[in-house]
Amino acid sequence: MDDLTAFALALPKAELHLHIEGSLEPEQMFELARRNKVDIPFASVEEVRAAYSFSNLQDFLDIYYQGANVLRTEEDFRDLALAYFERAAADNVVHAEIFFDPQTHTARGIPFGVVADGLLDAMDRAEAKYGLTSKLILCFLRHLDEEDAFATFREAEPYFGRIAAVGLDSSEVGHPPRKFARVFEAAGDAGLLRVAHAGEEGPPEYIWEALDLLNIDRLDHGNRSLEDPLLVARLARQAMTLTVCPLSNLKLCVVDDIGKHPIGRMLELGLRATVNSDDPAYFGGYVNDNFRALAETGKLGRRDFQTLARNSFLGSFLPQEEIVRHLAAVDAVD
Repeated sequence: MDDLTAFALALPKAELHLHIEGSLEPEQMFELARRNKVDIPFASVEEVRAAYSFSNLQDFLDIYYQGANVLRTEEDFRDLALAYFERAAADNVVHAEIFFDPQTHTARGIPFGVVADGLLDAMDRAEAKYGLTSKLILCFLRHLDEEDAFATFREAEPYFGRIAAVGLDSSEVGHPPRKFARVFEAAGDAGLLRVAHAGEEGPPEYIWEALDLLNIDRLDHGNRSLEDPLLVARLARQAMTLTVCPLSNLKLCVVDDIGKHPIGRMLELGLRATVNSDDPAYFGGYVNDNFRALAETGKLGRRDFQTLARNSFLGSFLPQEEIVRHLAAVDAVD
């Protein structure tokens, strides 16, 4: 391992864009299918991995929802999240803000509380075992309508003390942020922070809508902002954090070569870009796999990786005093 890669991997990090259902590894999918006596359309772990050859967001989502079907009990959700936290801790992730998609589960008859209680239990255990802090972000599925999102919002109310923010994910194209303006306003009124996927496959206009109609506190992906200089200027001026996912972008053909990934350009333009794994079981790796892939391109230097690690804390929803402490830890790595 070269010195630059070793430096990048050793940096303490926050992960700000992680779909917990997307951390379901094939081996765990089979384990949970056996535990819950759920039939899955794959005969082996190898068949699952072969099915992970997709070329766009919708193809990925099709298999993603099939995999989520094995998650049935509070124990399942706890074990899923604990497996992620173990890998994250090994990658020097010291704080994670994880997405979950309750509608994926409530539509199958799984109560909201089963999902939330399992994840929260894992979060508490991860902090006790690894010192890894975390926050929970409830995502609305954008291919469903806003009334469905409001129903989920109401189900979540007893958990607002443990939910940091609401988000917006799933199929982007054809489902603009403006569909969810009212439920995002309600979330803000309830004291929740707001994030949204925009500008991954959708146009820059979706990012403008997320900023102006959803009043987001953080932008998930945001790659296509680079097509609009006025938008880039605004994002830089507002110090809006972008939760960028390089290996996900490669797997979903947002870029065709990791060496052409725009994260270096984002940093040059003054954007607060961060590195995240998105759905690591499906996209070829966790946070340090992303850092390693970027280091191997030779396009980024030590200062860039230090900036990316610092940005992950600056863009987090941690209290300021904790952010300052983590920034000092990043700066101490040599």
